Amino acid sequence: MCGYETHQQMISRLRNIERNHPNIAKVGSIGTSVEGRHLVFLKLSGNVNKRNLMEPMFKYMGDMHGNEVVGRQVLLYLAEYLANGYGKDDRITRLVNTTEIFIMPSLNPDGYELSREGQCDNNRLGRSNANGVDLNRNFPRQFDEPQNNLRQLRVGREPETLAAMDWITRNPFVLSANLHGGAVVASYPFDDSPRHRTTGFYSSAPDDRTFKYLAQTYARNHREMHKNVRCTRADNFPGGITNGAEWYDVPGGMQDFNYVHSNALEITLELSCCKHPPAATLPRHWLDNKNALLAYMEQTHSGVKGVVMDINGNPVSGARVSVVGIKRDVTTTGAGEYWRVLSPGRYTLVSEGNGRRSREVEVTVDGK
Repeated sequence: MCGYETHQQMISRLRNIERNHPNIAKVGSIGTSVEGRHLVFLKLSGNVNKRNLMEPMFKYMGDMHGNEVVGRQVLLYLAEYLANGYGKDDRITRLVNTTEIFIMPSLNPDGYELSREGQCDNNRLGRSNANGVDLNRNFPRQFDEPQNNLRQLRVGREPETLAAMDWITRNPFVLSANLHGGAVVASYPFDDSPRHRTTGFYSSAPDDRTFKYLAQTYARNHREMHKNVRCTRADNFPGGITNGAEWYDVPGGMQDFNYVHSNALEITLELSCCKHPPAATLPRHWLDNKNALLAYMEQTHSGVKGVVMDINGNPVSGARVSVVGIKRDVTTTGAGEYWRVLSPGRYTLVSEGNGRRSREVEVTVDGK
């Protein structure tokens, strides 16, 4: 744990997990980087070869800024921790048996290869991809580009961005987080606003209340984040959370793309003041984040879930499930499944599909 690996060495560690735990672990790739490195993930599930009905999908993605490496490392450790604890630890076993977990340590392996250990705040080498593009500014800009033609939105994007866009939009992910460095805070949508005010403007998403709850879940379970860690004098994050745009405007970010173009809710986790800290600090960073990583994954099962069926009991694909008062719907899978992550409270749900509208159903979501 007290060392960094090359990209190929990281893949070898993931392959070792797959080899040692073939019933629950499987390595895959969503594409390649500019320089041809595979964008590799590890899938963990009690039934790793096929998703079970109503088994929700969760993902962690790290290192989209190649010089922000703590997230890359803790995700690698998390993958090993989950695999090794399966069948031995009740919490881990339950999580793996009920969730399709996808862990991608690095979306920017080309940038990572350039970054240097010990470089902290001023470490720009490796932030961008091999074409010099900041991947977290390269996704469609929700307030500046028409969002109704995904094919058109693909034009001119970087290969890493395109691979992530396809992965996000082609799979029914329920919950997600992307991991960064340079601060210690859980940041939630929206990351930008229509006027792109540089800082200080709270840009709320329709699910603002739930996003706050999710960010708080991570921060409160982190050993330090909830204490309002101030990496710089300008940092001020009460409770360890912030609205993204209120902190600073980020047009073209991956977090907001998830929300606008898929069912998934995603937040951004900033895990360290130093972007590429000395390897000797990695065990501490792992212990800081271990419980928070697990607690956040468990939120995949919060809220409301079910199957939308027609009057004959057949599942309805592509139905829209709405929460009254929240202007953001989720769409059912081919098997009629839906998951709606919600903070604790009372809600009214309704679905529409095949030209029919269901009756309204009142539900109560309890906090764990």
